[in-house]
Parts: sequence; C-alpha cells; structure tokens
Amino acid sequence: MSLQNASIPDNLSSAALNDSQDGTHANQCHDFEDWKATLLGVYILLVAVLGIIFNVFVLMVFCLHKKACTVAEIYLSNLAAADLILVCCLPFWAVYAYNKFNWPYDDFMCPMITLTIVMNACCSIYFLVLVSIDRYLALVHPLSNREIRGPKHAKLGCLLVWFMGLLLGIPSLIYRKTKHIPTCNKTVCHMAFPSENLEQVSEGLLILFSFIIPISIISFCTFKIIHSLNNRVHSRNSEQKAATLILAVLAAFLVCWTPFHLVKIVEMFHRAKIFKEEMILEIFKNIVMYIAFFNSVLNPILYVIVGKKFRKKVKEFFMQCSNKRTGLHSFHSKHSYVTRRTIVSMSGQSTRLPFHKEHA
Repeated sequence: MSLQNASIPDNLSSAALNDSQDGTHANQCHDFEDWKATLLGVYILLVAVLGIIFNVFVLMVFCLHKKACTVAEIYLSNLAAADLILVCCLPFWAVYAYNKFNWPYDDFMCPMITLTIVMNACCSIYFLVLVSIDRYLALVHPLSNREIRGPKHAKLGCLLVWFMGLLLGIPSLIYRKTKHIPTCNKTVCHMAFPSENLEQVSEGLLILFSFIIPISIISFCTFKIIHSLNNRVHSRNSEQKAATLILAVLAAFLVCWTPFHLVKIVEMFHRAKIFKEEMILEIFKNIVMYIAFFNSVLNPILYVIVGKKFRKKVKEFFMQCSNKRTGLHSFHSKHSYVTRRTIVSMSGQSTRLPFHKEHA
C-alpha cells in the first residue's frame, strides 16, 4: 500500500486482483461484510462532512476578515484549502467502501480522485514545512531574513508547494486504473505499475519526499524554536502562544500521518520478502489510513482550541459580519424613510400645485 494505493482503499480489490492474476485462488473472493462496509462508509462520510464544514469556516475567517493575513496565516489558509480539497474527495471513497469496494464511477474518476487526494496530502505537509520555517526565522533569527518573511515570498512558496504536490501525484494519474475481476464480479480502482521495480522506486521517492525530508525539516525547526524560547528570559507571551499553536498542529500531523508512512515502509520490506506477516500488515494498513485522513478535521479544531489569535480573529469576523448586516439594515431603513418622505412630499406638491401657479 502506498499513498496512491491507500487513497482509494483496495484491501479487498488488491487481494482479489492478486488471486485472479496468479490463478492460485481463481474461484475465491474476499467478501466484505455488510456491517463493515456500512461502518466504514459512514465513518469516511463523517470525516468528509466535518472536514468540509470546519475548513470552509477557517477559510472564511482568514479570507473574508478585514485585516490582511500574516505570513503564517497565508500558510495556514493554504493548508486549510488543501485539507478541504482532500475531504471533498472522500464522499466518493465512502460510496466505494459502502459498495464493498466495487467501483461505481467511470474510468476517468479513478485516477483523478486519487491524484487529488495524493496531491493535497503532500501539499498539507509542505505547508507545515513552510509554517515551521517561518516560525523558525521569526523566533530564532528575528533580526534577519525579514524580506524573505514577506507576503510576496509566502505566496510564491505556496505556489511552489502546489506544484510539488502535483508532481508527486503524477504516478497516480498515470498508473491508477480500473480493472474488472470476473471471479468476483467487481470493478476495482488499483495501481497498475508495469513492473515491480518501478513500483518500488515510486514508493521510495514518495516516502522520501512526502515524509522523510519534510519531517526532518519540521523536526529541526521545532527543536530550534523550543530551544530558543526556553533560553529567552523575557520571551513575549504572543510569541509563545503563536509557537504553541504551530507545535500543536505539527504534533497532530505527526500523530496522524507518521504511523501511515511507517506502515508504508514496512510494506516495502514485505515486497522485498523481508517482512512476511501479511495479515498483520493488512490490518494496520487500514487502521493507519483512516487515522491519517482525520488530520484534516483536527487542524481547524486546534485553531479554535489552542489559537488565541485565531479565536480573536473569529470574534472580529463575526462582529464584521454583524456590522455589515446592521449597516445594510440601516441603509434599507433610511432608504425606505426617504422614499416615504419623497412620496408624501410629492403628494403635497401635487395638491398645492395650483397655489404655486397663482404666485408664479
């Protein structure tokens, strides 16, 4: 299982596909119980609904607030956008799971949904890398690199992250295909690499660029930030609170995604015949996969619970919306009053029109 493979769960489809290819169990299909399919579909749909609601709310606060976003908020808003796009694809996955992993959509949807999930999952971690670097420069080297920490460079960095996410998702676009399995009467959406070596290389590169490199950068920046704050006798409270929010988001990401990538590494050993416990691997693949995508729901919750500045921005946003409604109501009331007064005035003029003519 890779991020590409896990993007559309194929624990049933992989087993069935392998059986049909090697011919050892041609007449056997690994059926998926109704209650498991229902439970899994409901869980994925719940994650999708909560993720959509929470991340839309975060984007509204960041984008519609009267004050311009700070550099860190630019990164966090892009993180929310990546999470939002990811969870918007999960309802398709929920239907696939509820349908016992029998692909109900057309062939085009198979690679496109996977590409979108892989791309935005990779973008999420690199937006956290940018947040970590920004906090590192702000707290560890506050007097230097001020030009780099400007909104212009932040937006450029976000564009590069989106492009990198697209590149990392290209294998899914090329090799993710649908396949009908006659023995099970099912159509599955699976990764169809032309060779096992290519699959291993693709898996290795994805693990390197979507986990090892970004986690190394984040760990270095986090260690330096904590060390710098601990050494400051008079560190500002605002700096500590900003660092606390960032560290909470990073911790949530690590808790949700680290097991997923570790299982991917173990699976590479399994393909190389080093690790042979296939059943244990199958169980953990599913568990860590469902934990990983819950991270898209956790981030907005952490903004509200930990981020005092974000809570302040939420209050200001609601006041801003309330003032707009009040202003609009006042405008309509004033407009209505002026209209009534004009009508009355015109009525009065029409009755006194002969009087004006006599004095003309």
